Amino acid sequence: MLKIFKFFKDILLFIPVTLFFHPFSKLFGFLYYFNKLLIWINKNKKIVLYNDYFSLIRDYGKRVKLYDFVSEHFSLENKKIIYLEFGVAAAASFKWWLSKNKSTESRFFGFDTFEGLPEDWGGFFSKGDMSHSLPEINDARAQFIKGLFQDTLNKFIQENQIILTQHSQKVIHLDADLYTSTIFTLAQLFPYLRKGDIIMFDEFNVAMHEFKAYLEFTESYYIKLRPVAAVNNFYQTAFIVE
Repeated sequence: MLKIFKFFKDILLFIPVTLFFHPFSKLFGFLYYFNKLLIWINKNKKIVLYNDYFSLIRDYGKRVKLYDFVSEHFSLENKKIIYLEFGVAAAASFKWWLSKNKSTESRFFGFDTFEGLPEDWGGFFSKGDMSHSLPEINDARAQFIKGLFQDTLNKFIQENQIILTQHSQKVIHLDADLYTSTIFTLAQLFPYLRKGDIIMFDEFNVAMHEFKAYLEFTESYYIKLRPVAAVNNFYQTAFIVE
């Protein structure tokens, strides 16, 4: 059977009839990952501690309820944490966590180009959309790192080994929207993830971007992320590293 399979594969390499389907590649890719998302949701919807599935109307204000749940459930308000946000934009989420956490020893780092998306996203947003000026925050615990993650994150990691390897709980907020940005960030942070760290996705149920990055990351690195909270039909979803 294996020999037959190899034979037909070699024939297709020589006579590339599959190129007939090339114009539909994006559609097939979307359907593949969307079905993976549906299967994942149906498998995990009952184990998520805080969940609004299914909700007909998306309410972006619910993300604050998710933050509240995560902060209270894991007693983060007075705990020393390392907060890393990727995709700061106007810094609404960043400011929320900064004001919520009271520990003077916590550190907050926000990564963003501040020049908008580095590529088109989702069929509705173009390169350069969602640009914002660098936020002004009067808190010594906070720092912003401007530029593409691919240009700034590795340098940040090299310069902050002590912070990333100490036993402080990490809270990682992934809000860069794009598959490329999300998978790169997860891959670079993998060596520094510890049991109990929190990872939040802001567009988790976008099948070809954050969900695809999550799926490939967990399958490639054999890391277990347990979902603990989700709102807007898993659009915003929080996980704990096990």
